[in-house]
Amino acid sequence: MSSNIASNPLIDRLPDHLKQFIKPQNYEEYTPVNQAVWRYVMRKNITSLNKIAHESYIKGLKQTGISIDDIPNMYGMNRILKEIGWAAVAVDGFIPPNAFMEFQAYNILVIASDIRQLENIEYTPAPDIIHEAAGHAPIIANPDYAEYLRRFGKIGCKAISSKKDHDMYEAVRTLSILKEAHNIDPKDIEAAEKKVDELQRLKEDPSEMALIRNLHWWTVEYGLIGTVDQPKIYGAGLLSSIGESEWCMTDNVKKLPYSPEAAFQDFDITKPQPQLFVTPDFAYLCQVLEEFADTMALRKGGHRGLEKLIASENLGTIELNTGIQISGVFTRMIKNKDNEVIYFKTEGPSALSFREKELIGHGIDTHMSGFGSPIGKLKGSNLAIENMSPRDLKAYNFHEGEYIEFEFESGITIAGNIITGTRNIKGELILIQFSECTVTYQNEQLFKPEWGAFDLAIGTEIVSAYSGPADDNSFDLITHKPTSTTIKGDCSEKQLELYSLYESVRNIREGKSAKFSLEAVFEIVEKDHPNDWLLPLEIYELIQDRDQKFASQIFDHLDTIKTNRSKVSHLIEGGLDIILNETKIQA
Repeated sequence: MSSNIASNPLIDRLPDHLKQFIKPQNYEEYTPVNQAVWRYVMRKNITSLNKIAHESYIKGLKQTGISIDDIPNMYGMNRILKEIGWAAVAVDGFIPPNAFMEFQAYNILVIASDIRQLENIEYTPAPDIIHEAAGHAPIIANPDYAEYLRRFGKIGCKAISSKKDHDMYEAVRTLSILKEAHNIDPKDIEAAEKKVDELQRLKEDPSEMALIRNLHWWTVEYGLIGTVDQPKIYGAGLLSSIGESEWCMTDNVKKLPYSPEAAFQDFDITKPQPQLFVTPDFAYLCQVLEEFADTMALRKGGHRGLEKLIASENLGTIELNTGIQISGVFTRMIKNKDNEVIYFKTEGPSALSFREKELIGHGIDTHMSGFGSPIGKLKGSNLAIENMSPRDLKAYNFHEGEYIEFEFESGITIAGNIITGTRNIKGELILIQFSECTVTYQNEQLFKPEWGAFDLAIGTEIVSAYSGPADDNSFDLITHKPTSTTIKGDCSEKQLELYSLYESVRNIREGKSAKFSLEAVFEIVEKDHPNDWLLPLEIYELIQDRDQKFASQIFDHLDTIKTNRSKVSHLIEGGLDIILNETKIQA
């Protein structure tokens, strides 16, 4: 990792396939306008969220060391987050859902370090530091919620995705980047919105990832807590949206009791949500999560789990009842009349593991072209191979160096020379290797002698199926190449001038030397930047109780902006209310 990346022991222990998503925060790239946007949103949030957010939020702001006046620095955040057992890393916008959730499993908060433009100050579909740091971080100071987040990550990262999930991730990422970029052709945004809409309209059975992502959305992002009649906000999407946090508490938004059924309620990331779910407490979130996890292939296995992996066309793992784990891209299975899997196959690099550790000699170098094996009981025996004692094995002629022919109940036959066997920590056979081996099923040769050594995975059933490898070190997972990256536009002379004006006001507020006086700043803004509303508001804050004539002049200017730009009038009113309330408190 780069030396510019803020770290702590939790980050240091991350596997390399997660570290590839981490980038430096590059704090120096935040402009004075960015800082002003952060400050406005935080001050507005503190004013309104005191009444409508869960009590953990305000307490958490103090515990996590998040400043109201300054965009948080990762170094400072990690020093403080360390005390509550968490850490934060910066990433570039959206990252793949499985990776995002796996970070949570390691107690790592993923923070998109970019910040929304002033034009999108109320809400942005792009993940930004306001959403992540000001929304997510304070709530994790609550131990019950932090445990839910960790458990969610541990389970969610194993959810099996579909091809549509991948396409939707790329489409939403592209749209969010375009909406936060400068000087983008509106037609490009329109095309990106159309792509997201087309994917949302595709009707297919939702994948595990789609369902658990819905649960994540209706809790971590847009969750309410308490009672349906008197809820409080804890979801980061609501906590970081100064518009929707107030809107969601009105009768315009339907409030529903939270339950596992929320997994089947889709959402539109580009629009305010028409309904929200209310959990009675944070402990109940874990209860629902566990109920959902019991429906996942991770815990059920079987032919349905393997079907999900085959349909995903992505790297996944199955675990047999003996504990042996097979990782690869699954392409085929054969079932018997009772829908029990009797044979499975992967294509391409594959690996065998036990308890998430690759078996010696069974990595992708050995199984470069895939792996296939029958499973089940032997014909004419009540015992499974893994349950056979040394005497039983001898009786059935399972000897190293001996030729053997045998048949499974399914009708699959194996004939070959036994080379060796591998046992688990209980002494049970989990793998038998053959030479000169032929595997046959209904006149089809599933394995031929000329293909080399054949490895028989011992087990009678698939007990688990999930996304990703059993052992992260078995595969090269350092392959993240997003199809789109955050767009950094060049600044015009006018924009640079505006940054300089914002910086002067910020310096004056902090008692530092400034390039321009407040009067000079306002004169330039009024003349060259008449549509900018936040900077006049910041000047008004500094002089409203000291220079009535100047204050009145700015107030009139803000009134003019409200008339000319009705879409920001409520933002100006909100800022004036903040100043008025702070003045009353100080008095």
